[in-house]
Amino acid sequence: MAEDAQAAEAPVKEPTPLELLGEGICTLAGVVGMHIQHDELTVSAERDALIAVMTALRDDPRWAFEQVMDICGVDWPERADRFDVVYNLLSVSLNQRVRVIVTTDTVKPVPSVHTIWPVATWWEREAWDLFGIVFSGQPDLRRILTDYGFEGHPLRKDFPLTGYVELRYDEDRKSVVYEPVKLTQDFRTFDFLSPWEAMTTLPGDEKARDRKVGG
Repeated sequence: MAEDAQAAEAPVKEPTPLELLGEGICTLAGVVGMHIQHDELTVSAERDALIAVMTALRDDPRWAFEQVMDICGVDWPERADRFDVVYNLLSVSLNQRVRVIVTTDTVKPVPSVHTIWPVATWWEREAWDLFGIVFSGQPDLRRILTDYGFEGHPLRKDFPLTGYVELRYDEDRKSVVYEPVKLTQDFRTFDFLSPWEAMTTLPGDEKARDRKVGG
């Protein structure tokens, strides 16, 4: 009985504003989960429901996320859907933020949100260029950071650090040429020692030493 009385007297924890925000967003069809970490709200959404979810987040006065601040990719090569596509949204009028994540693989397209936020074109092009994430309905899906004719997607974790090709200016051809990467030093030895550590007298100090010895 005493334990029941103590339990009854324990204060009920009020949900935080972030928890209330997340619980409200989770009522949307297509939102499958949420979590709060480091005082930041992240919700997960189904890929096919992305346009409906994003439209509601922008237009519903409870959320009013007028701006998409960033779209980026994250590569998890051990997963079947290896990519997270991450959308960071900002409500200027309500001073609140949310991160929305959908997943995909190298083939399944993610619906483009450029019709909701036109600026999304830049970030969708960047995600395509660096990760190879395909965005359906995006009319301008071109590379944006790598060079013309570049092959592969350099932010994938299985992309070699040295790349596949290197470019240089060829004086004979008077143009830039692409060649397979050539590592002229396959093995290097580093001892990580300072060149000064082996010297007992630094250059220029000889006279000062001789002066001390001579008095």
